[in-house]
Amino acid sequence: MTAPPGWLGDLLGSPLPAEGGSMVAHGRPLTLIGGIPRAAELHSAAQAQTRETFGFKWARRDTYEGGVASHAARWLAEKYGDPAAAAWLDEHGPAPLLLDAGCGAALSALALFAPVLHRIRYLGVDVSTAVEVAARRFAERGLSAAFLQADLMRLPLPPESVDLIFSEGVLHHTDDTRAALAALTRHLKPGGRILFYVYRRKGPIREFTDDHVRAKLQAMTPEEAWAALMPLTRLGRALGELDVEIEVPETIDLLEIPAGRISLQRFFYWHVCKAFHRPEMSLEELNHINFDWFAPRNAHRHTPEEVRGWCAALGLAIEHERIEEAGITIRAKKVG
Repeated sequence: MTAPPGWLGDLLGSPLPAEGGSMVAHGRPLTLIGGIPRAAELHSAAQAQTRETFGFKWARRDTYEGGVASHAARWLAEKYGDPAAAAWLDEHGPAPLLLDAGCGAALSALALFAPVLHRIRYLGVDVSTAVEVAARRFAERGLSAAFLQADLMRLPLPPESVDLIFSEGVLHHTDDTRAALAALTRHLKPGGRILFYVYRRKGPIREFTDDHVRAKLQAMTPEEAWAALMPLTRLGRALGELDVEIEVPETIDLLEIPAGRISLQRFFYWHVCKAFHRPEMSLEELNHINFDWFAPRNAHRHTPEEVRGWCAALGLAIEHERIEEAGITIRAKKVG
């Protein structure tokens, strides 16, 4: 592992110990393992399940570094825009501190911020051992970065110490999405910005099947859950390969299904059960995306009105909002 940058010790308020040594950072005990400070404490049993699930998923690099990574880069650019061309980034000085809250393998951060990572102090934090994968992926690209393994609800960081927070598809995987947003906001400087994405609530049949499948997977190991999802993934691919459209003749208000033409695969995907399909992806890549959705015990879904209310209550002025069927993307500035 590459040695952590010197500024990490300054941020934590104490010099980093030697490998295997311990320290206390802002009231949180940490142990340096593999060059990464790690906290042993977790917020809940559900977070322990999340840690195991995502540690397993991000270790399977062959399932996301091809088509999934390319798709993510396009989608993130559509949602957030290009940070390299964003005037707001310059407001944070020549070397802003970016906290990637729930970084996983840093798939999203490397895809979105790649052009500006040379002038950002990047700190990736995740509850799982995915931080090790993220550290390797940064090192392979010759990029300097720091990493922590810790629960987002108990970060060993001082208040109002971070310029930028990026949390792509993470907050809804905690015990309480609003509480997680509040916990992160405490670390954001006045005038700092947070960029985040959370799942949007779907129609009643999708909501039922999402919860039903997720509950079934809880009794399984990650390996068993991966295998159990494969038949659903194959069905999604089969529906996509049919290349058939249907016409919903009129809106079905009872099931929240809109009228109009839609491909059979997308109709099933949005209104019956998530079975992701893109023709350029392999079966393993498609299963990765389905696993990402179904396997975590915590996977809350929200409405735009909920998210706007949270931001207002936490002193976050929304500058950019993108509402899709899948989720809600926000860029907000901390006022005061």
